[in-house]
Amino acid sequence: MQKKFEYKFDDSLGILIKTYYGLITIEDIESSWRYAFENGLIPEKKKGFILDYRKSNFDIEIDEHTLIADFYRKHIDVFGNYKIAIITENPKDIVVPMLVESLDRGYYSKPFSTFDAAVDWVLN
Repeated sequence: MQKKFEYKFDDSLGILIKTYYGLITIEDIESSWRYAFENGLIPEKKKGFILDYRKSNFDIEIDEHTLIADFYRKHIDVFGNYKIAIITENPKDIVVPMLVESLDRGYYSKPFSTFDAAVDWVLN
C-alpha cells in the first residue's frame, strides 16, 4: 500500500509538517489527522502547521471543502488559534485551500506555492 502522508516536527521552527502523497480524498485528510491524534504526533508546543500537497493532488469535489473546515472546527482543541499553511503548486488544487480559508473560524489557514512563504506566514 502506498504511503499517503507523513509527519515531521521541525524543532528549529516549531512547526508540524505534514506531507501528502498521491491522490488525496476527504477521508484521507480526516483519517490521517485521526492517526496523528491517536499516536500523539502533534506536539503541545507548536507554532503552527504546514500541510504540503506538492507531491499529491486533491481528489475532492469542490463542495467538499466545507468538510475540511468542519473537521478543523470540530477539533478546535488541536487547531484553535493556530495557522495552517497549505502548500500546493498545481493551479487546480489551490481552489480547495482558498475555499477552506473563506470558512476559517477559530483557526487560520492560507494557501501557498512555496515552503519558505508558508514558514514565514506561520511564524509571523
